[in-house]
Amino acid sequence: MKTLVLGGARSGKSEWAEHLVTPPDSAASPDDVHVTYVATARPWGSTFDADFALRIERHRARRPSWWHTEDSRDLVDVLTESSDQAAARQTTILVDDLGTWLTHELAEVGMWDAEFGSDDWNKGLCAIGARRDRLITALRRVPADGPNLVVVSPEVGMGIVPSYPSGGVFRDELGRLNADVASVCDRVVLVVAGCALDLRS
Repeated sequence: MKTLVLGGARSGKSEWAEHLVTPPDSAASPDDVHVTYVATARPWGSTFDADFALRIERHRARRPSWWHTEDSRDLVDVLTESSDQAAARQTTILVDDLGTWLTHELAEVGMWDAEFGSDDWNKGLCAIGARRDRLITALRRVPADGPNLVVVSPEVGMGIVPSYPSGGVFRDELGRLNADVASVCDRVVLVVAGCALDLRS
């Protein structure tokens, strides 16, 4: 089953997704549940800033020690591999989250430094579209009888309209990405104030 978990900042979306994977009152263990946690955050340069590093540590502290963490490989590569391996059918994959994945991808194609409306800007938009399509293809190819897949993503469409181009392109591209991911998921959930609302199930 493929589930998309949406929510704003501090909505509780990550915690809700983690509990969906391994309920807090369950007796789950490495013997009967195999969880791969895909951490999409990537550092700027060689280190994270102090606030981001603290956020990552809080996430790590919540996760069971027996979860396997993927934090150095591209999300698309992890999904593609899971589709090809029969053993992955016994695995749960938790992706947290698409916002940090997109942030890294925008940096990779030079969108943060491109001038709005320039050739570099337009080339960056095309490149991001191609990378988004590649991710959607990888998600679509995860078989129905494959791993249980839970994807977390920020919902940014309800906030302030960004006053600068880079903020606007992040909002727009994440909105497109969320809609495309939702189209290939079996269940879509919106988390607000720690409460989950099923948008599609």
